[in-house]
Amino acid sequence: MSNKENLQQDREKLVEVKNLKKYFPIKGGILGRQVGNVKAVDDISFDIYKGETLGIVGESGSGKSTMGRVLLRLLDPTSGTVKFDGQDISTISQRKLRPLRKDMQMVFQDPYASLNPRMSVGQLIEEPMLVQNTLSSQERKDMVVELLGKVGLPPEARMKYPHEFSGGQRQRIGIARSLSTKPKFIIGDEPVSALDVSVQSQVLNIMDDLQDEYGLTYLFIAHDLSVVKHISDRVAVMYLGRIAEIAPKHSLYDKPLHPYTQALLSAVPSTKVHAKREKIKLSGDLPSPSNPPTGCSFHTRCPQAHDRCKAERPDLTHMGDGHYVACHLYTEPEPKIEPKEV
Repeated sequence: MSNKENLQQDREKLVEVKNLKKYFPIKGGILGRQVGNVKAVDDISFDIYKGETLGIVGESGSGKSTMGRVLLRLLDPTSGTVKFDGQDISTISQRKLRPLRKDMQMVFQDPYASLNPRMSVGQLIEEPMLVQNTLSSQERKDMVVELLGKVGLPPEARMKYPHEFSGGQRQRIGIARSLSTKPKFIIGDEPVSALDVSVQSQVLNIMDDLQDEYGLTYLFIAHDLSVVKHISDRVAVMYLGRIAEIAPKHSLYDKPLHPYTQALLSAVPSTKVHAKREKIKLSGDLPSPSNPPTGCSFHTRCPQAHDRCKAERPDLTHMGDGHYVACHLYTEPEPKIEPKEV
């Protein structure tokens, strides 16, 4: 049994998110007063267990990246709590947060933009170690060579600069840099979306191997459902700042419950020879997070919405086996729809 599987059996919580909100003020008028809010993350709760990968999917504008930055306190939450390894980090000072930074890292979407072009690869990977000041000069250099080897790059790569590498190689450098402080938790914010399909699989396999070797916990943000299925243990679907559905990946992909999840999965090309998947077309555009619909935020596009959906916001309801869905269609005395197999 792999290290990853052992960790999953323990089911210890590494990250606990409760009623998290992140609103950005909208200012207008001559005096620049606040006239509204962009509700990027709107009251979400979930847990991430040690050693697992939780995938986050949803359309652009659903709040995925903002949520990831709030979890690492790159952005301060408007309200709600984020606990990391049992400690509430949502309101503590930056001074108290600094020692925890080494345990929480991020791999960004654009590897070139996230790497200083004036620094060599060795300097880039070594920089977080300097900030933490935990290793000697020689230990840092040895660690750089070791980490480059872990991501499939030769030792001499440390002398080169980011512009001398391909996109996939630069993302490997970004991963090596994120590992330099020996973190417990890494957020991947669309880390392979800018890469070719063949390179995507290589980077995903590297992340998978590193997770197994180091016992890492991932939050993997992406819009590509196939990529998320490849790497995730559980998947959460976000829509307009809220979680519509969260479940183990096989449960979610085989029998999606939420109409939004069903629509997303219906658009994924199937490799099954006899697959008969009806594509679900959603009407209208994604509403503005500055003026979200009342009740269920998806009701304006949902083909199965009814009066209750327009008036009452649904809570995440446990449907069994770790499968949660926020949809009134499953909380009526007589469920109005059956799960669809895809």
